[in-house]
Amino acid sequence: MWDPGQYQHFADERSRPFFDLLARVGAQDPRLVVDLGCGPGTLTATLASRWPGAQVHGIDSSAEMIEAARALPAAQGHRLSFALGDVREWEPGGGVDVIVSNAVLQWVPDHLSVLARWAGFLAEGGWLAFQVPGNFGQPSHAALRELAGSGRWHPLLAGVSLNRQSAGPAEYLDLLARAGLAVDAWETTYLHLLHGDDPVLDWYKGTGLRPVLAALPPGQAAEFLDQYRARMREAYPAAPYGTVFPFRRVFVVARRLP
Repeated sequence: MWDPGQYQHFADERSRPFFDLLARVGAQDPRLVVDLGCGPGTLTATLASRWPGAQVHGIDSSAEMIEAARALPAAQGHRLSFALGDVREWEPGGGVDVIVSNAVLQWVPDHLSVLARWAGFLAEGGWLAFQVPGNFGQPSHAALRELAGSGRWHPLLAGVSLNRQSAGPAEYLDLLARAGLAVDAWETTYLHLLHGDDPVLDWYKGTGLRPVLAALPPGQAAEFLDQYRARMREAYPAAPYGTVFPFRRVFVVARRLP
């Protein structure tokens, strides 16, 4: 279902929240770092560079993403590895020093229970850091839901799972603080300046539209994209300098105190 090349079309914009998140992680010399939902592995590889003494392990449920990750030059060594797996079922052999999850939990059913489970895997002094999109009320997602539920498309897409709603920073703080962690939670709205023809459509072809495109045959997928394109052009009009794309993100960094 996932296309690593399409996903990385906006690599700079997609990676910025990751680095803003990691800037708040104070781990000094972790032994084991795990990236849950690692995608094509390019950001996971930066974790190995940041912590040169750590074993870094990436997990993703997409075979296409794991294939791309394993082809990275950095993955040819012994400290960086990737495996196919479901982050809901992942369980480490021992305590983990740093758990990172970048723009994944919005796809996970009952993700609050999954987060609580991850918190239990942290070693003493271990860090849990994740970020999720919080833009599900914006035109990009509203149009996707409306189209998928319309008379034309509902019979074909009724069984397709679209992005699920993530929670707000206060809800995450409450969950993890009750689990005994020290929590730093915040939100940011980026104003991405996108270029090219129909850049918002191109953005979501790499993420939110993937379940729809996987469910429809090529001709019907093209028809759906044409309808979505028209709505995105109206909701996000192009300016002479590009298309402004507001994108709210929710960040959480939590630590199990020694």
